[in-house]
Amino acid sequence: MQLSMWTYPWDIQDLGLETVERDLVERAGLNMISLATSYHAGRFLQPRSPRRKAYFPEDGTIYFKPTAARWVSLAIQPKVADVITEGGDVLGNLVRRRDAGGLRVSCWTVCLHNTRLGMLHPQAVTRNAFGDPNYYNLCPSHPDARAYVRALVADVTHSYRPDRIELESPSFMGFAHEYHHEKDGVGLTPEDDFLLSLCFCPSCLARAAGAGVDGEAARKRVGQWIAETCERAVPERRFPDFPAGGLEVFLPWPELHAYLIWRFEPVTSLVAELREVAHPATKVVIIDLKDGWLGGCDLAALGKVCDGAILCAYDMQAGDVASLMAAGRATLGAEKFLGAGYRLFYPEMAGPDILAAKVRPALAPDVDGINFYNYGLVPAARLDWIGATLPV
Repeated sequence: MQLSMWTYPWDIQDLGLETVERDLVERAGLNMISLATSYHAGRFLQPRSPRRKAYFPEDGTIYFKPTAARWVSLAIQPKVADVITEGGDVLGNLVRRRDAGGLRVSCWTVCLHNTRLGMLHPQAVTRNAFGDPNYYNLCPSHPDARAYVRALVADVTHSYRPDRIELESPSFMGFAHEYHHEKDGVGLTPEDDFLLSLCFCPSCLARAAGAGVDGEAARKRVGQWIAETCERAVPERRFPDFPAGGLEVFLPWPELHAYLIWRFEPVTSLVAELREVAHPATKVVIIDLKDGWLGGCDLAALGKVCDGAILCAYDMQAGDVASLMAAGRATLGAEKFLGAGYRLFYPEMAGPDILAAKVRPALAPDVDGINFYNYGLVPAARLDWIGATLPV
C-alpha cells in the first residue's frame, strides 16, 4: 500500500530533509511523500517551523526547475517560486534520496486553480452566465490553459521521474472557494453556488457547439435563475434535493441538462492528454471529492483515461468512508489505483481513536493507498496518531 503525506517544499526547507523523512517513516509509518510542485496562495499556520509561524506562499507558482524548451512557444508561462530559486531544488533532492533507497515521491500538482495566471491571462479563465471572470480558475476548455497544464505535467514527470503525479483541480471550480474576503449578502443555496460556477466562456460555448450542444440556450436559462435569486428578499431553494439529486434535477430543461452532461468532456479529455504527455513510468492519478461531478469530474470516464484516483474523505464518518471506497472501486474497476485522502485538522480529527476509526475502511484489501493532509500544518503529535493507526 502506498502511504503518503501531502507536504509543502517550505516544510522541508524549514525543518530539514532528514527530519521530515524521519517523521514520515519512523513516526507516521509512511513510505511516500506527496510534494507540492505547483500551488496557489493562502495563509498557513506553521506549528512546527523554527523560522515562521504564519506563511503566505506566492500565488500560482511552481516548485521545480522547468525545462525552458517545453515552454518556449506557450502563451501562459510558469513562475518558479522564490523559495526554490533561493532555497534549492527540493524535489530534485527528494528524487535523489528515493533513488538511494528513500521515500517514494509523488508530485502533488495544482492544475487550473491559479489566480496569478488568471489575472495575467483573463481570456483563459472561466466565466459565469453574465460573462464575469473567475480569476482563480483557468478554464479546461481554453487552449492556452490546456497547453499550460500539459507542459506542466510533461516537464515535471520527464525531468524528475516521480513515482506518481497527483492532479488537483484539472476541472471547473465552485463559485465559493475562499477567495480573499468573499462577500455574499444574498445567502446562496447549494444550487445557486453551482449555477454561478458554470462556465460559459467563449471557449466552452465553442467547444460545446462543436459537440452539437446549445450552450447559449443553457447560459440564458442559468442567467435568468441567477437574476431571480438576486431579487429575492431571502434565500429560497429552487431544487431542495440538490446536490443529492444529481444532474437529473435539470432534466426538465433539456438544453441545460445537455450542457451539464457535455461539461464532463473538457475535463476528461484534458486528463487524457495529461496521461499521454506524462512520462510512462509515472502513474497519473486525480484528486477528487465525493461530489466531484459538481466540477465536471466523471470518475468513471476519468478512470478510463488515467491510472486512478485519490478520493478525499474529508468530514466523513467511518461508514461514509467505507461507502466512498466501495463506490470508488466499483466505478474505477479492479485494475485502477484507488486511494483515500484524510485531513488531520482539529476538530475533524479530535483524537487518535477518531482517526483510527475513519482510516480503518481505507485499509481494506481493495484500497491501494492513503494520503494524509498535511505535514507542515499540524502538530507533530498527530504524526504519532498515524503511526498508531497504520499496520506495522
